Amino acid sequence: MGRFWSKRIFALALLLSVPGMSRAADITVFAAASLTDSLGQVGKDYEQKTGHTVAISFAASSALAHQIEHAQGADIFFSSDADWMDYLDHRGLIARDTRRNLLGNHLVLIAPSGSNVELRIVPHFGLAGALNGDRLALADPDSVPAGKYAKAALMTLNVWNEVAGQLAPAENVRAALAYVARGETPLGIVYSTDAMAEPRVRIVATFPDNTHPRIIYPVALAKDAKPLTRDFLRYLESPAALAVFQKAGFSIFPLR
Repeated sequence: MGRFWSKRIFALALLLSVPGMSRAADITVFAAASLTDSLGQVGKDYEQKTGHTVAISFAASSALAHQIEHAQGADIFFSSDADWMDYLDHRGLIARDTRRNLLGNHLVLIAPSGSNVELRIVPHFGLAGALNGDRLALADPDSVPAGKYAKAALMTLNVWNEVAGQLAPAENVRAALAYVARGETPLGIVYSTDAMAEPRVRIVATFPDNTHPRIIYPVALAKDAKPLTRDFLRYLESPAALAVFQKAGFSIFPLR
């Protein structure tokens, strides 16, 4: 079987494996895993308000961008970094005039809620020692935005080389969160909004924003999005939707 068709079949399998995605919906959204709780609520609120159905697929922004590239299927792409939105833009797969930066986030070091580890994030801080031979959970640093931000921060702080051999890379940030929540790793790096949504972890420390690229969540319509989707995009910018995101811990960008 050719590589092209293998990718299409894989993408279709991913699409059908997501609850609600196998049925027809008025609007289909592909969104970063870190948006699971807040955007899920926004989608439900929109459905109650308008009667239009919204199906949302949550995964790593990298995986979703590749899915859009090879199998399309999305009306809206809501990424957790600009790079993967740029990736689709350069391939002519988004409606460029609809793109805007909507949300921001912060990066945090987490531990299981019962852990007593204490660390202060400064250059050369003792992360390797705190791991004590165990592993550090984070999203895949080679492709997933949360992992890329984490690697950048650890490199800036001159501790990446000390822990690079002790990673537990996950397919997305929520999977990394789960490793720590289940006690499979003693420490992890996720977004602050993820940590706030999971009572089984606690925030040990927050990474200074200047240690990594600014965490930005751009959103845009896909090139062939259904006309109705523009209404949902406007709803994402409404006070009601922004209040949900803000309650979840996201920062809000000034709207254009």
